[in-house]
Amino acid sequence: MLPVGIQAFRDLRERGCYYVDKAEHLRKLIREGKHYFHSRPRCFGKSLLASTLKELFEGNEALYRGLHIHSHWDWSVRRPALRLSFDYGHFDEPGALHTDLLEMLDDLAEATGVEIQRETGPGRFAYLIRMLHRRSGRKVAVLVDE
Repeated sequence: MLPVGIQAFRDLRERGCYYVDKAEHLRKLIREGKHYFHSRPRCFGKSLLASTLKELFEGNEALYRGLHIHSHWDWSVRRPALRLSFDYGHFDEPGALHTDLLEMLDDLAEATGVEIQRETGPGRFAYLIRMLHRRSGRKVAVLVDE
């Protein structure tokens, strides 16, 4: 099955869709870089890439069976990953971006079991990253989509 419109790596793999294995390139990105800005036109796989990286960092090994990275990744190590997605929302309204960002951070905190103790967006974001790093002892991957 062709993965037309599928933006979640988990969905793509669980549905048995065709997938071009780019995992060797992902390993290189992770090993060699710190910050990346990936710019491509709409519908060119940016959301799928962010989803693929999140699943990889979280150690969801079963999704990678049969792919290059499966035998080149330490599956015993789970790395915290936060994915912020701006593909929805009404950003033409004043204050909407701020409100949506606060809601996203609250949702991420709830999903990761972190109780946010800050009021501002930047404060919440920094606190969430700090707590996840403290809990795991690992750097936190921040994936921003759209």
